[in-house]
Amino acid sequence: MHRERLAARIREAALLEGDFVLSSGRRSNLYVDKYLFSTDPRLLRDIAAGMEELLPPGVSRLAGVELGAVPLVVAVALRTGIPYVIVRKEAKKHGTARGIEGRLGRGERVALIEDVITTGTQAVRAARRLVEAGVEVVGVVAVLDRREGEVGEDLQGFPFGALFRMQDLRAAKAR
Repeated sequence: MHRERLAARIREAALLEGDFVLSSGRRSNLYVDKYLFSTDPRLLRDIAAGMEELLPPGVSRLAGVELGAVPLVVAVALRTGIPYVIVRKEAKKHGTARGIEGRLGRGERVALIEDVITTGTQAVRAARRLVEAGVEVVGVVAVLDRREGEVGEDLQGFPFGALFRMQDLRAAKAR
């Protein structure tokens, strides 16, 4: 995977300029529309290849938060052959009333796949729900880390890695 080329493709496909309110409530003149990169099959395939490289060793299950991370976790699962679960933002009120969809065994080593991390709140909430279900979250892997001033190798105690930071997309040259 050629990182600079992939960053440029994500920028071209999904980096929007304007006036946006982020999930954190802050305003920004730049917004990465995850649906624009996750609905492009070729771009999604190449992002999944990059995310595969970031997976911690010994992962036995992947997880993705509904809705935005589902295409990503499916793409990484298809690429790696590692099964996955979907973590709901809240348990559904009908049917099985599960908060985690799919098969998940106690003690499994899970990597949580995310799209864009702005504050990390949603990812941390999902990771904690997985831990409560009896698994070990060995990493959170995102396409883009857009946190400011919070750069580090963990996300509130969970190992964290991202393909790109916002400055990588800003610096990427169009093809």
